[in-house]
Amino acid sequence: MSLPRATLPALTIALLTLPVGLGLFFTLAPALGYMGAPGAAPFMRLMDWPGIAPATRLSLTTGFAATLLSLTITALIAAGWHGTSAFTALQRLLSPLLSVPHAAAAFGLAFLIAPSGWLARALSPWLTGWNRPPDLLIVQDSAGLALIAGLTAKEVPFLLLMLLAARSQTRSEAHARVATTLGYPRAIGWLLVAFPALYAQIRLPVYVVLAYSMSVVDVAMILGPNTPPTLAVQITRWMADPDLSLRGVAAAGALWQLALVLAGLALWRGLEALAARAGTALAMSGHRLPRLNAPLRALGLALGLAVALSVLAGLASQALWSVAGYWSFPDALPDALSLRTWGRHGPMLWPIAVTTLLIATLAALAALALVTGCLEAEARHGFRMGPAGRLILYLPLLIPQIAFLPGLQVLMLTLGLREGLWPVVLSHLTFVLPYTLIALSGPFHAVDTRYFTAAASLGAGPTRRFWRLRLPLMLAPLLTAFAVGFAVSVGQYLPTLLLGGGRVTTLTSEAVALTSGGDRRAIGAYALAQTAAALLPFALALAIPRLMFAGRKGMRGG
Repeated sequence: MSLPRATLPALTIALLTLPVGLGLFFTLAPALGYMGAPGAAPFMRLMDWPGIAPATRLSLTTGFAATLLSLTITALIAAGWHGTSAFTALQRLLSPLLSVPHAAAAFGLAFLIAPSGWLARALSPWLTGWNRPPDLLIVQDSAGLALIAGLTAKEVPFLLLMLLAARSQTRSEAHARVATTLGYPRAIGWLLVAFPALYAQIRLPVYVVLAYSMSVVDVAMILGPNTPPTLAVQITRWMADPDLSLRGVAAAGALWQLALVLAGLALWRGLEALAARAGTALAMSGHRLPRLNAPLRALGLALGLAVALSVLAGLASQALWSVAGYWSFPDALPDALSLRTWGRHGPMLWPIAVTTLLIATLAALAALALVTGCLEAEARHGFRMGPAGRLILYLPLLIPQIAFLPGLQVLMLTLGLREGLWPVVLSHLTFVLPYTLIALSGPFHAVDTRYFTAAASLGAGPTRRFWRLRLPLMLAPLLTAFAVGFAVSVGQYLPTLLLGGGRVTTLTSEAVALTSGGDRRAIGAYALAQTAAALLPFALALAIPRLMFAGRKGMRGG
């Protein structure tokens, strides 16, 4: 830890900003008339595409609906049940789902709600009367309802975690208790008094959810409509097309996607102001709304359970399909179980799994080293992250991936660099860094500084205090932060697709590629392996501290 105090923070900032900035320039250059492409032609071809209006509308509506629904469910869960055993149980049920990759959760939901899915089988024919799958467009419906459901199921655990982390930064719980003493019902008082302060702390994470939901590719390919697809999916198709003239159209589409996300964020900010005025007016009116308390509490609990159970049932469905023998509709269970699918795909799955684990390990370790160094520099020199720093932290998550990753691919080709493993690792690192910092910063600053004061009084220098005191005390949070970064890397689809150039295949990219084939057994095997890879470091993060500090309860991290 003898590097100059600004070295690691500067390197971390560079890794968060340079890929986004350079990628944006090289993605948008063809659309702006640079690099040999006529300036207006790509935009004209984009606007001539018959699907531009519905794709734009679909991206906006699904993004806003998923974000609003996720935030509403999170707020209702906390409003009605905070501080209760039900809330603790629901939190424990939802928290592990944060590590489930988006693609795996989307496949699980598709296996559940498809016309021949597990739900239809469980209800047929005794309730539905169906002896064959109904002719209903449920998955990949034109309105994007399945896409909204899939995004919501994954974003509720994330927002709930952010909400819980923000509680220590506000006096929201004390204010909610004051509201209760003034006669406000539990849920109503919390929503009117506690939630505004908490929302101010989680505003950027909510923006991340909105930007991601408007521009996601892998989940939209699995659950979203195809004719036309969302804008981000169509841009990805243009980027992969062998017709190089479509690169300009893709660049114009990326610029349109970026403008769409920025407009969506501005619109959401305006809706925040309207909601704040409405909430203030309701609070000032003095209305207690007691009749709404019980329905809101019941609705929050029901929706929270629905989110958790849908993801868990989806994972169970994937596991069952991966070992299913003959399984005809409407049988709820297969006629026999078999390892034939694993035997057939095992020789291909194993090297892909090794590649996935290698990339995730490298990206997560690099992120952990950089983040730990930055936080130690903060602790030693009194730095604190202000609003600008928080914005830089969230920058790679706020800018649509489809808007800058193609530019990184073009930059690599321009510089004569080959697509492959290391470009994929570096691209993953850009997205792993923010989540690692979010996961580690709270526990890092929560360590009692009196330990270090006592060590300093005994003659231990800063470096020795870091290695002999800080790291052992932080073992459990460090392992958890590594697990978070690892899971984020495992779930990355677009960086692997574009920066790997077809030379690097991970469990996520292969599972999404299998979507077009419709082989549920193969998809189930790859999606289950993807989930297992993401969950493995979390299991180790729980087990290692308990084994190492078996006789030291305070150091086990829970």
